[in-house]
Amino acid sequence: MQKYGGTSLATAEARARVCQIVSHTLAEGYRVVVVVSAIGRAGDPYSTDTLINMMRAVNPSPNPRELDLLMSCGETISGLILSAQLNALGIAARFLNGAQAGVVTDGNYGNAHILYVNPKTIAECLEQGIVPVVAGFQGVAEEGELTTLGRGGSDTTASALGVALNAEYIDIFTDVEGIMTADPRIVSNARLLNAITYNEICQLARDGAKVIHPRAVEIAMQRGIPLRVRSTFSDSAGTLVTHRTMVKDDISIIRDTLITGVTYTSDIAQLRIENIEPHRQREVPLLVFKGLAEAGISVDFINVQPGLILFTVAGDMAEKAEMVLKSRGFEPGIEVDCAKVAVVGAAMTGIPGVMAQVVEALTEHDIPILQSGDSYTNIWCLVKRKHMERAVRALHDKFELGKNN
Repeated sequence: MQKYGGTSLATAEARARVCQIVSHTLAEGYRVVVVVSAIGRAGDPYSTDTLINMMRAVNPSPNPRELDLLMSCGETISGLILSAQLNALGIAARFLNGAQAGVVTDGNYGNAHILYVNPKTIAECLEQGIVPVVAGFQGVAEEGELTTLGRGGSDTTASALGVALNAEYIDIFTDVEGIMTADPRIVSNARLLNAITYNEICQLARDGAKVIHPRAVEIAMQRGIPLRVRSTFSDSAGTLVTHRTMVKDDISIIRDTLITGVTYTSDIAQLRIENIEPHRQREVPLLVFKGLAEAGISVDFINVQPGLILFTVAGDMAEKAEMVLKSRGFEPGIEVDCAKVAVVGAAMTGIPGVMAQVVEALTEHDIPILQSGDSYTNIWCLVKRKHMERAVRALHDKFELGKNN
């Protein structure tokens, strides 16, 4: 199973490289299914964002059904062009849209979930020696309506098909070498990770890393199919994602690195409701979060304490959230232009002192912590956006992630 992102398909030269990889994989004796994203990125003629902007330019609130039909065109164009290029090189290929590939969804326009996959047509192509080229990001509801899978939907398509076909590997080809210890645009000595666990990459993705969608990882993890995040433009083995961190001669080798990577999410707003009267301690959280839910506002990083409620929303939702809360009689405090930085590592579970190192790193660089939280595999801190990049570098240095282990 091979999935190619938009930059891997943006030019004839890039697609020629894709064709070369497919040809090489076939020569190794594998049967190949290809999943494609839309060509290019925002601003390119056939990218998903470009198509969305075209429709919203004439109608800021388009019909969700028709918006999905338009958004699906990017992958259709991409897949048809790649299929034609493969056939021109003598590699038998056939394009399949989401419905033809058997991807059945729950019918939720714009962010559908895959209910099941019927890979009958794909299997028939493989038996005939044909490479199926499948449009990612799309499927069909049981009543026959086309739906799209939301951001990262092509990754999800690849994982769902990989599980349905019991693939040996699911390869996610992109324009980066693999999973890095941090964003190399921020951290100059960020290092490529040879291997990472499903749980770690899920957490990195949820905390801001954009190399692969967490839903795709979760699907592959359920069947235990290894994922490989690789570059289309190099021969690097990339990053292997499995249940075990490293495997050598079938013996699991436990990595002793405490932290795997540092990631971030920007454009966050923190809301604060203070001085809650004791007799309203049980009532207020329900009023707050039910009101936000009814307004369609997603909240995160929630702390509920006696007399205090803290939570965050996406920056573009801050004004709406404030209006909702004021309409219910609250006067929330708001801290805008915030960012989340997080350290992630499966090995931190049960290890004392990790939070102390996080606080020490940020304190040494005069970075105030506005809020914090943790799980078994991550610790995150809310900071001001102006401190975000410095915080990422500070944490990367504190845990010595630039060193080869």
